[in-house]
Amino acid sequence: MKEKVLIITTISGFLHQFEMNNVKLLQKAGYEVHYASNFQVPVYTYDETEYESMGIVTHHVPIEKSPRSLKENKEAFRQLVHILEEEQISLIHCHTPMGGVLGRLSGQRAAHNVKVIYTAHGFHFYKGASWKNWLLYYQAERWLARKTDMIITINQEDFNYASEFRLKTNGCVYKIPGVGLDLKRFFPISEKRSVQREKLKIAENCFCIITAASLDVEKNHETVLRAISLIPDKRICYLICGDGPQREYLEKLVRKLHLETQVYFMGFQEHMEELLHASDCFVFPSLREGLGMAALEAMACGLPVIAAGNRGTREYMKNGENGFLCEGEDAGQFARAIETLKADRMLCQRMGAVGRQTAEQFGTAKTEVIMSQVYQRIQGEMKGYEWNRNQYHHGSVQSKGI
Repeated sequence: MKEKVLIITTISGFLHQFEMNNVKLLQKAGYEVHYASNFQVPVYTYDETEYESMGIVTHHVPIEKSPRSLKENKEAFRQLVHILEEEQISLIHCHTPMGGVLGRLSGQRAAHNVKVIYTAHGFHFYKGASWKNWLLYYQAERWLARKTDMIITINQEDFNYASEFRLKTNGCVYKIPGVGLDLKRFFPISEKRSVQREKLKIAENCFCIITAASLDVEKNHETVLRAISLIPDKRICYLICGDGPQREYLEKLVRKLHLETQVYFMGFQEHMEELLHASDCFVFPSLREGLGMAALEAMACGLPVIAAGNRGTREYMKNGENGFLCEGEDAGQFARAIETLKADRMLCQRMGAVGRQTAEQFGTAKTEVIMSQVYQRIQGEMKGYEWNRNQYHHGSVQSKGI
């Protein structure tokens, strides 16, 4: 009989967007993959038949992103415990903040032993975060770590914090280079630039900036809009790929700043590589990132990146080499960086080439090596094998345990 794993996320498109490589690794390891999420909150588009065709068993649970949604999350917890016991799930791999909370609590509540892996895609406490974040989220993560067998982090700062937590006996913390960048999909194709620009009706003499992120306050789109309004040269266009609660506000701001002929809201894009090939540079003004796969995808396509400095972007941004780092809400800095790149085509190309080299360090193959070790170790512990620490050396540290 196959071992069963339950992947838990808050939003249903998360698996398709970020975790399909892990699904393949788990299936290769012999697991039957189950997926619990709120299928009424699809943030990322995906083909609903994809999960079925891959043999993924889906479970709708009413997980809500907000911890204040007590009624819904209490019901989601009850349903998760029921799924664990009815399906005899042996492993949980949970993602997203509330998915991580409910996944770990339900794993503890189950009547049988369940191993628990939590991937932190960016802790809500970090250098520069408010004292409220530290008071609430740091204490919560430290407590929940005691119910966790492995924590997977995607940046050095989070890895350092998690390494100080006490996990379950023999617990371990790993760092991976993101969820895995598809370097065969995202790569430079200079000859596609003109073709894609013609499709999008972008003039050859227009400096095309692009970004990809949800439209919410933390993604800080307003700063880039204000930066563009500061630049006298209007031969600049800005493609905003994504959707979210701030869209109406940002559209009003575009009109207020008289940028209607320069800024285009593209919505969520399934084939970002096509738009990246039409662009000259990528902007990433997000105030908080665990890593930022969108910026790495742009780098892989040979674009220079202008980013806000945070724990995620500092994992790969080399100021002045593969792009520019700016203060998060300094529109003037973003404007000067845009003007610098617009004025020097050769600089764009040099930075883009360095960016491609940077992106290669975050490829899928590198992440798969580490995640294969994670799943092998979990399987070994289930079978009672003793873990040989010397076999596992890719950014891992054993917890102090409880």
